[in-house]
Amino acid sequence: GFVSFGGPAAHLGYFRKAFVEKQGWLTDEDYMRLVALSQFLPGPGSSQVGFAIGLHRAGLAGGIAAFIGFTAPSFILLLSLAMLPASFQDGQVFAGIIHGLKLLAVIVVADAVIAMYGNFCKQRLTASIAITAAAVLLVLPSLTVQLVVLLLAAVIGASVMRSTRVSDQEPIVVPAVMRISWLPLLVFAGLFFILPWCVGQHHLLALFSDFFQAGSLVFGGGHVVLPLLQEIVADGMSNDRFLTAYAAAQAIPGPMFTLATFLGADLHDNAPVLGALVATLGIFLPGFLLLLAVHHGWRGLVAKPGVAGAMAGVNAAVVGLLIAAFYQPVFTSGVLNAQDAAAVVLGLFLLRVLKFPVIALVGLSIAAGLAMGW
Repeated sequence: GFVSFGGPAAHLGYFRKAFVEKQGWLTDEDYMRLVALSQFLPGPGSSQVGFAIGLHRAGLAGGIAAFIGFTAPSFILLLSLAMLPASFQDGQVFAGIIHGLKLLAVIVVADAVIAMYGNFCKQRLTASIAITAAAVLLVLPSLTVQLVVLLLAAVIGASVMRSTRVSDQEPIVVPAVMRISWLPLLVFAGLFFILPWCVGQHHLLALFSDFFQAGSLVFGGGHVVLPLLQEIVADGMSNDRFLTAYAAAQAIPGPMFTLATFLGADLHDNAPVLGALVATLGIFLPGFLLLLAVHHGWRGLVAKPGVAGAMAGVNAAVVGLLIAAFYQPVFTSGVLNAQDAAAVVLGLFLLRVLKFPVIALVGLSIAAGLAMGW
């Protein structure tokens, strides 16, 4: 959470580097199952993957610990910014730092794309699915098209690549009946359908309900949540202030959904810390409740022989999604000239060949951004 600059696509690269390659907590196949699941559920996609990694490692307590660890840095930074005067940020210095961190995001996403393509596109068909998905999403970048691409990839995979192979390192025991965890699903339904009718004049409860509704209705995470959040704060915050919050959320590491932290502190300015906590919990909770409801059933389902081919197709399509995300918005917002391209090439060499730690690359990226800005 402290070094995860660059948005959801970059977060997936950081997660894979830390927990698949370095820690070895799960295999690439297990990891891609979690990524694929996050694509089909509403909520903050990369945060759901982080939460699911915690579940995989240490159960519910592990999921909660993973969420706190990944989200706390951005929560603290955005809360601090919300409570400081607007004149605090020095435009030139701030812009230089942000530019350097955008270049780091380009490096991390490129590394993730290369590694995942090598793992999941070894056959001609899976490579074709990945490249076709990337091409389609580059031309038609919408959430609806993304879901259609994933579904078509699943159909093609199920029809052509039926296989019984699952993770070689961690075989999954498939339950006799694919079950859903009903308690988190009922909690989600109650908060979504009943809570809006019960808030009355209670400001904090209404704040929680509004952000819960936003988190429940967003597929794809990241920038997709912005229109809903802007609608929520329309009466309580100026458009300039909202754009300031958005810029701050882009500038710091961690999930874009912690934009809710800034907005909650601003909307509940008589107790900004409490407002930030309520809004942040509200926007993240729906996705986590839904993931808890289907997590165990999903793991068992994808271990069944008839579904393995579908998952192979979906995994290839997810690689295509990452390729498309690498170009827009990661590459286009980070690489502006030849110097930027040179910095990315050098950074990718340091990461992939010389195995520099990501935290060292954070420092180098900030220094490079300041130097190029100067």
